[in-house]
Amino acid sequence: MEHRYSRNGAYYRKIDTQLVQFEIKVPRDRKGEFIQHTLSVYKHHTDALEQTIIKLYSKGVTTREIADLIEKMYGSYYSPTTVSNISKQMLPKMQAYHPSKLTNKFFCVYLDATYISLKRVTYAKEAIYIAIGIKPTESVEIWSEMLNDFKNRGLEQVEVFLSDEVVGMKEALAKTYPKAHFQRCLVHGMRNIYTKVRVADRTKTIEEFKQVHQQKDKESAIKVLHQFYQNWAPVYRNMKCLKEFEEDLLTFYNYPKQIRRSI
Repeated sequence: MEHRYSRNGAYYRKIDTQLVQFEIKVPRDRKGEFIQHTLSVYKHHTDALEQTIIKLYSKGVTTREIADLIEKMYGSYYSPTTVSNISKQMLPKMQAYHPSKLTNKFFCVYLDATYISLKRVTYAKEAIYIAIGIKPTESVEIWSEMLNDFKNRGLEQVEVFLSDEVVGMKEALAKTYPKAHFQRCLVHGMRNIYTKVRVADRTKTIEEFKQVHQQKDKESAIKVLHQFYQNWAPVYRNMKCLKEFEEDLLTFYNYPKQIRRSI
């Protein structure tokens, strides 16, 4: 059946997008039967721009800051109230989060409250209770699982592994790849030394330790490392822990000079 509209002119609507603001012409009809499909009724901005606002809001940016940012980037003024109304689309996601199951293990949980001015009958500060859980993102169990996954997917042998001082890492590697060699990261070693000495000694200790991996061969490096112990172990007892993994610090000297720097 053909629809015939009794025309009554047109009106214009400004549409905000992520790239530009433009104007569209919308026909009127006396019977109110015409429906345009460019945007929903009364809508003046695209979904992409709404999603940008919602993402900024979810990251903790205030409605006023978002309004100022949108105006600078897109030339469109959005009042904090308009931004707040758009951001309310986050509410269903927040409500869906509360009954959802949490991960079965956290390393630690921070509990605190922050006070925010809220308008009920009058303006007053109310406590917002916050719990932030830190997952055990780096542990030998996770690394062991990953190494086993490598092997199951076909990785048979590795010549040398390089890692920082994660406790149990060398043992985990030995179980999965017993023929592989292990090199402890010297950068992490220097950072560890840096935190264990007084500010006045930091530059000198780091410069001396750098000499360990700048020698022509392993024998020379061992002499430099032992001299480092003699210089600093009497002053800082925690330097003695370096002796426990001395072998792991110098593994790269077992390889040709041309590739040592890469290791």
